[in-house]
Amino acid sequence: MRPPGWQPRLIALDIDGTTVHERRPPSPRVLAAVREIGRHAVVTLCTGRTVVGVGHVLDQLGLGGRTDDRYTDVEHTTVCSNGAVVLDTGTRQVRYAIRFEPGPVVEAVREALPGAVFGCEEVGVGQRIGAPFPDGILAGRVRLVDEAELLGEPTPKVVAYWPHGTPDDVAERMAGVEVPGAEVTLDHELPWVSMVPEGVSKASALAEVARVLGVPRTDVLAVGDGDNDRAMLRWAGLGVAMGQAPPEVKADADEVTGSVEEDGLAAVLERYL
Repeated sequence: MRPPGWQPRLIALDIDGTTVHERRPPSPRVLAAVREIGRHAVVTLCTGRTVVGVGHVLDQLGLGGRTDDRYTDVEHTTVCSNGAVVLDTGTRQVRYAIRFEPGPVVEAVREALPGAVFGCEEVGVGQRIGAPFPDGILAGRVRLVDEAELLGEPTPKVVAYWPHGTPDDVAERMAGVEVPGAEVTLDHELPWVSMVPEGVSKASALAEVARVLGVPRTDVLAVGDGDNDRAMLRWAGLGVAMGQAPPEVKADADEVTGSVEEDGLAAVLERYL
């Protein structure tokens, strides 16, 4: 239970399906709410996107500076790649990246999803892929490489796209699959699987951000809509699921707001303005 008059000191926002809808920029209402709440609390984007996919959203939201005097000695950060990469929001430089070997991950998922295509993140650059992905689905430079090069270097995140089924089909086939050394999350809109090193998540990265800021988890507000947000929603003092989120995501949240089309994020933030 939060005490009367509770105010968040650290606010973690998912991007896709929370702050923005599809390829559209943040709505005017969401934009105003994020910018205003940033005068009173630290706002951190926590996303599955790579660092090359977050810059224009940070620019749209006006994030990159510091908020009030409580945080003048701490640079803002952006959590990317489901927690595996953390970006300095002001300088846009990578602060750290946690990598793993992609070979065992690809082998396990390939067995569950025959015909899946795989991509390995190249931090700050883009992706190396083993076969073509749908146009526009990957950010940055995309390099088509052979299997040896695809699996030849450690990476923070491996993605798999399965062109032969729906997100529900992917969830059914991945149920119970052991992916060694990896945390696995699924997409509820695309037949897509994301994998980062074991123990890494938006929650683990957000916990480190909070530790550096000296903010207890009880003073953290997190908002999201996807499988990769579930751990973050459970960890935060107040976890809020978007209205269009799947039932299992809503079950992990403390409350549910409106959908992204209804500016559900703004409705949450406006309570604390």
